[in-house]
Amino acid sequence: MIAALLLVLQAVAPPGVATPVAPAAPPTATPTATVPLAPQDWSRLPVLPIRRSATIQANTSMYVHGEVMAGRCTKAVRTAQGWTLTLDLAVLATPQGRFRRVTPRAIDCPTVEQYAAGVLVGTARDSIDVDDTQVDTWYRTSMTFSWAGS
Repeated sequence: MIAALLLVLQAVAPPGVATPVAPAAPPTATPTATVPLAPQDWSRLPVLPIRRSATIQANTSMYVHGEVMAGRCTKAVRTAQGWTLTLDLAVLATPQGRFRRVTPRAIDCPTVEQYAAGVLVGTARDSIDVDDTQVDTWYRTSMTFSWAGS
């Protein structure tokens, strides 16, 4: 019945007037490789083998200092030299040394957690040594931000 109605509508439509066409269904998404989540127990993960110490510029810690001063992060610890904030991260690395996932340990400072993950990705590029594995492997590392102040 609906097909007959559509035929009538198409036959009645004046020449040059386009008949409405239902939009095509969106293409189905192609399957993507899933990246596994970090394991729950990080204590058994090997330490991320960084070939040389990462040199972090002073302004890197200043971002974290700004987040602490703005009250968005309360996890900084007072030391004799000023303040520090240490953040643990789990890293899924390929055998070629590329990062597939960086997961910061939640410390209730989301901006600092995301920032540290970004700093790690930028700093460790081409400086990790994971040649002894043939599969993606989880590692652990930590970053400490420090700044002077009272």
